[in-house]
Amino acid sequence: MSTPELPPHLYGKTQRHDLGLGLAMSAARTFARATALIPVRRPLAPAGSDAMHLDVVSRTEETSDKTVVSVVLAAPGGEELPRWWPGAHLDVHLPSGRMRTYSLCGDFRDRSRYRIAVRRIDDGGGGSLEAHEVLEAGASVTIRGPRNAFPFAPPGAGSTAQRVHFVAGGIGITPILAMITLCEARGIDWSLAYSGRDRASLPFLDELSRHGARVAVRTDDEHGLPSAEDLLAGVVPGDAVYCCGPPPMIDLVRAAVRQLPGTELHVERFSPPPVVDGHTFTVELARSGETVDVPADVSLLDAVRVGRPQVAYSCRQGFCGTCVVSVLDGKPEHRDTILSDAQRDAGQMLICVSRAPAGTRLILDA
Repeated sequence: MSTPELPPHLYGKTQRHDLGLGLAMSAARTFARATALIPVRRPLAPAGSDAMHLDVVSRTEETSDKTVVSVVLAAPGGEELPRWWPGAHLDVHLPSGRMRTYSLCGDFRDRSRYRIAVRRIDDGGGGSLEAHEVLEAGASVTIRGPRNAFPFAPPGAGSTAQRVHFVAGGIGITPILAMITLCEARGIDWSLAYSGRDRASLPFLDELSRHGARVAVRTDDEHGLPSAEDLLAGVVPGDAVYCCGPPPMIDLVRAAVRQLPGTELHVERFSPPPVVDGHTFTVELARSGETVDVPADVSLLDAVRVGRPQVAYSCRQGFCGTCVVSVLDGKPEHRDTILSDAQRDAGQMLICVSRAPAGTRLILDA
């Protein structure tokens, strides 16, 4: 028996600067070595770097409003896939050249397949619409990963928490499903507050229903917008809280957990964070000579996309590396969590989160 090690690629949102994430990953590794859940067999060899070509073997509608589908991927020859840990995601490369990031939401012990889920967003830049169109059974897709920006550190494996409480908003349930699977397998006490606009838009309700009273579903149309008390019902100091959902939900939970001394908080968001402490600056796109003014409250990526919507991006949070560009002149204000000091010294920059000092000018090789 081997142990479910974390994947080697840990492009975490706060990997470079967040001690808490480092401790979580270390705890997860310790727990993986101790549990020995996965047998050893020959893994699928990556198709160059960490890219793999996988087949879509099934597709399932997961909401009654037909906005979320789950997609199961497997190796063409049936080879075992690289192992992953709850909280991990895949980078999916679509035929158009777009790359989008989707959380793994299947059983992390199953080495034969990966499951992801995609919500259709009509005004989301085209990535989710394309995924809904092309990720049909029988299709082939290139993926990279798994990577983990939201690793689960179970109680007893470096975490001092006695129980775990999950908070999910809509499609934010996806990374939490695998965490629940681990809790069930190891007898860890857990609960879930799951909220969304209405039941028709909430994926995996049938799958979660088997857990009974551990899962509290609260929808805006039936109960109004949830309060922190609604989302954190039953949480006491010393618990661990894992929250994934829209920024307002995360902010609400974060503020409330601050009032619970000794309570762990782990979060992942599926949308870009607001620009904080931004300043107005200017960029020049060297290949076209175009000049773009970047407002104080707008990301460099969004400012460039106004005139060039085809620019490559994915996570919009500074951890996937898709939007990297080279700086030909000027001094960036780095806000990412993935580039090494050597890459920054070489002039690389992630335009989804990084900026420039007030009133300065950057010239980008773009």
